[in-house]
Amino acid sequence: MRAWRSLWRRAAAPSAPFPSFSSLPGGGERRRRAWEASLSPLERVRGLLAREEAAAVTDVAPVPVADAAPAAGSPLRAGELALVELSRRQRDALKLLCRLAAGATLAIPGGLLPHDDIVGRLPGQLVRTAGGLKLLVRRPSLEEYALLMTRSATIAYPKDVSAMLTMMDLHPGDTVLESGSGSGALSLFLSRAVGSKGRVLSYEIREDHHSLAKKNYRQWRSSWEIGHMEEWPDNVDFIHKDITTAAEDMKSVTFDAVVLDMLNPQAALPVIRPSLKHGGVCAVYLANITQVIALLDRIRICKLPFLCEKIIDVTHRKWLIIPAKIKNSKSTQIMETQENTEEEPQQKEQEEIHFQDQAVLRGSEYDESLSDNAETCSSVPYVARPSYWQDSHSAFLTKLRKFQPPLS
Repeated sequence: MRAWRSLWRRAAAPSAPFPSFSSLPGGGERRRRAWEASLSPLERVRGLLAREEAAAVTDVAPVPVADAAPAAGSPLRAGELALVELSRRQRDALKLLCRLAAGATLAIPGGLLPHDDIVGRLPGQLVRTAGGLKLLVRRPSLEEYALLMTRSATIAYPKDVSAMLTMMDLHPGDTVLESGSGSGALSLFLSRAVGSKGRVLSYEIREDHHSLAKKNYRQWRSSWEIGHMEEWPDNVDFIHKDITTAAEDMKSVTFDAVVLDMLNPQAALPVIRPSLKHGGVCAVYLANITQVIALLDRIRICKLPFLCEKIIDVTHRKWLIIPAKIKNSKSTQIMETQENTEEEPQQKEQEEIHFQDQAVLRGSEYDESLSDNAETCSSVPYVARPSYWQDSHSAFLTKLRKFQPPLS
């Protein structure tokens, strides 16, 4: 035992080489392996190096923790957009969007929430109000901003926008034409897809839609710059003009893709045809299938060089998966969910309320992630079934590809 302690003290010395176990009585090889297993990786390396090299390894300074990238993110600042989620009860899921300002307040059910209580907090923090209401504070995603921003026309919903972006196969640096700015939702997604080196030309015939689209775009850009400390690409040109009269403006531009969100897209096809590159995609957003038929009929009659590759509508089927609750544990266990005890819904899937300084999205999906109820147990089975509340049909998406006619 004394020999083992002496050997351990020698190993603890900074410049001590690997000790010799040949002089130890019996089991020298076994003790050597046990000693090596007790060393840290750095001590093992030092034992294999010369004394000068081992000292150099010992003198390596550790990386300061302060130099590492902060994982918490930047706090919410005045002037940027903030999303406040209210504690969800039964079916109600409220999301409130507001622009933070010093001295302003946010109207919530049961009282007011000062913006000063939000400014300085990290995104994702839970805040409890004086009335005991729990709130989740964070930055909105682009999808949530598109659903909550002020609008004067029905937007292209994010589920449809994702499909159209996939249809057009956009890349950073592409040039895209958009006809029908609307409220600016699709313009924002196109701006992100083409990046700072790309360009989006957005035409709108109505002045009120044109002004609102520019306002929503600038509001998102300014909030992004404040919250992320970097500039959102300024790559969208909003043009107040009828696309059917813009043939002269497009002579010097070649578009990689075109998206049409208008009542009569067939009227714009002869105008955009010379400027769309061969093989480029024109994605058309139409509400009714009769409009799709009129579009294809116009292409056939006028013999326009466009092939219809697909016509789809995008649906999302929501599922409800929650633990079942024990109604009476003393007698027969009757499993039920909170949603089963209520009548079938008789209202819209999402109800939106707009105020002067904030927007509220009242969702319908049951979610008790912020609830204090803890009546369930891991041994209780789960209920899994499609939710009552489903996204309804929004539009038909038609994918047209320009081809080059054969030389006669």
